[in-house]
Amino acid sequence: MIKSIVRSALFVPATRPERIPKALATGADRVIVDLEDAVQENLKEQARNNLDAFLKNTPDAQVLIRVNAPDHWAHAADLELCQRHAGVIGILLPKAESAAQVTSAAGTGKPIWPIIESAKGLAAINEIASTQAVERLSFGSLDLSLDLNLKTGSPAAENMLGHARYAVLLATRVAGLAPALDGVFPSIQDTAGLLGAVQFARDMGFGGALCIHPSQVAIIHQALKPSPEEVHWAQRIIEAARSGEGVFVLDGQMVDAPVIRRAQSILDRAN
Repeated sequence: MIKSIVRSALFVPATRPERIPKALATGADRVIVDLEDAVQENLKEQARNNLDAFLKNTPDAQVLIRVNAPDHWAHAADLELCQRHAGVIGILLPKAESAAQVTSAAGTGKPIWPIIESAKGLAAINEIASTQAVERLSFGSLDLSLDLNLKTGSPAAENMLGHARYAVLLATRVAGLAPALDGVFPSIQDTAGLLGAVQFARDMGFGGALCIHPSQVAIIHQALKPSPEEVHWAQRIIEAARSGEGVFVLDGQMVDAPVIRRAQSILDRAN
């Protein structure tokens, strides 16, 4: 499975199909057309029909779809839609709580991005992550906070969410998945807050973040971009490594394979 770099994944509601081309033009690494939270219950079928028509009329478009949760009445029809269209390049599976749910969604032949956003999902995270067809995990902090009865924004809540993020990152690494995506930052106007939140997630080891507004895409990319100092350091490491020596000293510091891999990772992100 190709583990492409995904820094940003932008949601767009399926009730507004005219926004899908605009979302694709934002520069987001992935666009997720949402059939779940952004769609009212009485509009679920209409939203799916909108998406079906868009995919038929725009065969070159490539999107992910957030289907409705496995226990939702629209789930099966959502999966059937995904299976029919080559333009659907992945499925965001909300409320993922078991390997069986992932396997069912994988019957579409599409890569699966489970969203870990409940206590049951956290408890089953290792079996979810190791299920075939899972490409990467994503983290749903808002729903998880609600499920765990956390007081949003409190130090205690942030501490609990830190533990949950650790579980996502650990399961990602153990299963050999593509870097996980952090959850959405709900305050669209708070650009400084978004920048700080993504930098925090970056430093934890997340590869990027989900987002809900086009204006957030560039800020996420900026937050994930290595500094000029980091890039310069990495370039020097890689250049020195071309000598063929497995271990060497640069600026008085020992450089070995893990340091070289970190340098290469920085250059990959910079590019």
